[in-house]
Amino acid sequence: MPDSAPQSGLEPAFPPSRDRLAGIGEDYDVVVIGGGLAGLTGAKRVADSGHKVLLLEYHSQLGGLATWFNRKGGHVFDVSLHGFPVGMVKSCRRYWGSGLADSIVQLKDMRFSNPQFSLSTTFDQRDYTRILTERGSDKSQVEAFFEALKDPELLNSRFPTAAAFIDHYFPGRNDVLRLLFEPIAYANGSREEDPPASFAIVFGNFMRQGIFTFQGGTDVMIHKMTAILRDLGVDIRTRVRVDRILTVASSPGGRRQVTGVIANGRTIPCRAVLSNSNLKSTVFSLLDSHQGVDPLFIEASEAVRLNSSSCQVYMGIRKGESISGTGDLLFTSKDPEFRSELLLKPDTSSRTFSFYHPGIRPRPDGEARYSIVASTNARWEDWEDLDRATYRKRKSELIEATLQAIETHIPGVGEIVDHVEAATPRTIERYTLHRDGASFGTRPDGLAVSQALPNHISGLFHAGSVGIIMSGWLGTINYGVLTADRIDQYLVGTHPRQ
Repeated sequence: MPDSAPQSGLEPAFPPSRDRLAGIGEDYDVVVIGGGLAGLTGAKRVADSGHKVLLLEYHSQLGGLATWFNRKGGHVFDVSLHGFPVGMVKSCRRYWGSGLADSIVQLKDMRFSNPQFSLSTTFDQRDYTRILTERGSDKSQVEAFFEALKDPELLNSRFPTAAAFIDHYFPGRNDVLRLLFEPIAYANGSREEDPPASFAIVFGNFMRQGIFTFQGGTDVMIHKMTAILRDLGVDIRTRVRVDRILTVASSPGGRRQVTGVIANGRTIPCRAVLSNSNLKSTVFSLLDSHQGVDPLFIEASEAVRLNSSSCQVYMGIRKGESISGTGDLLFTSKDPEFRSELLLKPDTSSRTFSFYHPGIRPRPDGEARYSIVASTNARWEDWEDLDRATYRKRKSELIEATLQAIETHIPGVGEIVDHVEAATPRTIERYTLHRDGASFGTRPDGLAVSQALPNHISGLFHAGSVGIIMSGWLGTINYGVLTADRIDQYLVGTHPRQ
């Protein structure tokens, strides 16, 4: 079995070793802070509209949490599970072109293993209807449940929580709650007390045709996106930290207006900013002044709840070895009943395993390589204040528990794993600068604040993982487009082209 000494999980976030802003323009129409999927898509959209765009990314590579890293032995790891609904095909084709959309493939074998049930599914409405009726649910109730998913806002008026909505159609059935809710809890940090619309939108999207992913891995996808952006003239700079968003009062006592950013100590004038940073970081760390900003908006921003974080364990299979019979994705737990809060325990037995094989991550050289990425939901406060020795010990324990868990499903796999390391909420915070290492953005209340930001600071826009429904690849790409269109309208209205 490999040495499980904890490692960081991504490339070291070294400070810039050279002038990363050499040769930039005198000013820009739009500065995009952060190269996650919302930032990348937003940058493309405003560039498509003819605006001059500068994209600044703190990490050494783009993608945000949709990124990858390389390790000795030829291992390439996506940083976390990347599964999304079929709507991603349409969005990619519409906003990025067929070159990306044609690489999206379906995952056809999702598995559950827990004390309540063990089963395999294609994770779509037809198969879930079969499973639910075979497990004793009345077919008319199952059909009524799926029909109710089509009107999420009506659900919010009928039920106080997502759990209450599910219990209405499947009363007292915690096993059904687990079947329906557990995958969504892993996908975006959802909890049973969330509004039913949040669950209905995300779950309903998946139920249309199942779970999809990008064939070839995030490295292939991000390289393609980067090439498209450069062809459009987007100026992309990595290892650049934005320190401040600069604003001035448009008139004495008037609304503040964006004038530029300070990045790596340099002032860069611009007419608008698209922040793909964490929402609370944007308002409370990057914005240079709250003077003149409606106190009620600042109060609402302070009240926004961040979503949970996550831990990952990366396992690389030795060259020449393979794994089989695993399916594409495994949800596993030893907990006798499902509660989303149990997923957050430091010693949780609940985790997902994503299996990467040549069908999902083919290599340009044709070499067949395999890897496994395990993910658990986590709380920032359980990792935040650990001293160095305790932190390393906790990471070692996380790795060991994960290796033991996968052995129950693939006996002997530990003998062919030749690289293993872990990432924690502190890893995510270090490389993304997300406050509290938030993997899933904000709770549902963050969406309204994100959308209202330019109403209080002219020229400052936000797009990223907020409000559950704007999380994940599909949500963030679509939100990037919506926000970019607002930026174009703002620029055309306030700074018409000469």
